[in-house]
Amino acid sequence: MSTLRGLLRSRTAQAGLAAGVALFAAVIAWQGIGDVADALGRAGWGIVVIALFHLPPMWADAMGWRRLIPDDLRPPRRTMLRARWIGESINDLLPVLQMGGNVVKAWLLADRGVPVGRAGASVVIDITLVVLSQILFTLFGLGLAAPTIGGGRPLLIVIAGTGIMAVLLGGFYFVQRRGFFGLVVRVSGRFLGGLGQASLSDRAATIDAEVKRLYADRPALSVSGFWHMMAWILGVGEVWFALRLLGHPVDIGTALLFESLGQAIRTGAFAVPGGLGIQEGGYVLVGAALGIEPAVALALSLARRVRELLLGMPGLAVWQASAIRKLLRGQPGD
Repeated sequence: MSTLRGLLRSRTAQAGLAAGVALFAAVIAWQGIGDVADALGRAGWGIVVIALFHLPPMWADAMGWRRLIPDDLRPPRRTMLRARWIGESINDLLPVLQMGGNVVKAWLLADRGVPVGRAGASVVIDITLVVLSQILFTLFGLGLAAPTIGGGRPLLIVIAGTGIMAVLLGGFYFVQRRGFFGLVVRVSGRFLGGLGQASLSDRAATIDAEVKRLYADRPALSVSGFWHMMAWILGVGEVWFALRLLGHPVDIGTALLFESLGQAIRTGAFAVPGGLGIQEGGYVLVGAALGIEPAVALALSLARRVRELLLGMPGLAVWQASAIRKLLRGQPGD
């Protein structure tokens, strides 16, 4: 919990939240509240169904993560889905730089009997595979989009963002293989004056060893990567269905283009909570290139925001209820 509290208090997270809110308000004002409200009004209670369309991708992601846990330690599917749901809820709704939810996911696994080193390593490698599969998914979308939108600004933005993601992922992979957590402890020790350094170093060394061990398990990595790619593909259904409800039906190919390019733009804004404002502007840009009215593209983004609230608020409530139960039993929180 101390790690999560630190992220919530960090100036970077707070600055990202402020910038996101300002950009979000600017995009809404620029497009016009009335037009966006009209588009959302066409969806009505169908927005609840849009939220349900997100459950299959969430389940696929949870199964991909679960595959990284050894058979003798592997928690039930419902446990993995619950942890994935809570982690996503934290990352979507709290200013934690898209990291706080992953910290909680590791603690939730540890609470179910998975050793801390294996739990932490599984989360780190799962993040790597999610981003790698997203890059491949985006490249596939770019391959389909190039003949349609030519060399327009949206295409250039997504190409640049994908390139940055690939460089960052490569750097992240490089430091993982060379003892990422040990490096973090050594660097932090210079600022903390060695407080608790020995204990932290032992834990870091355990996680680093588990990371190397997991990377050697090629079958597990392949199956996990397959599940994550399936999650991105299943997410196309949410876009396809939402656009139909918003009065702008498209074919599956267009929905795939929108999802792949839009998600690439949002992921690049990891410092802004939930990609607030960035997602909205990105959807308008991508929508314009695909012949989707700006008001409809913006309404789609807001419909997904509603989905984040509908699924995320209960997720946060379940997490907090679990933490309270532990405190009442005298156990440390996550």
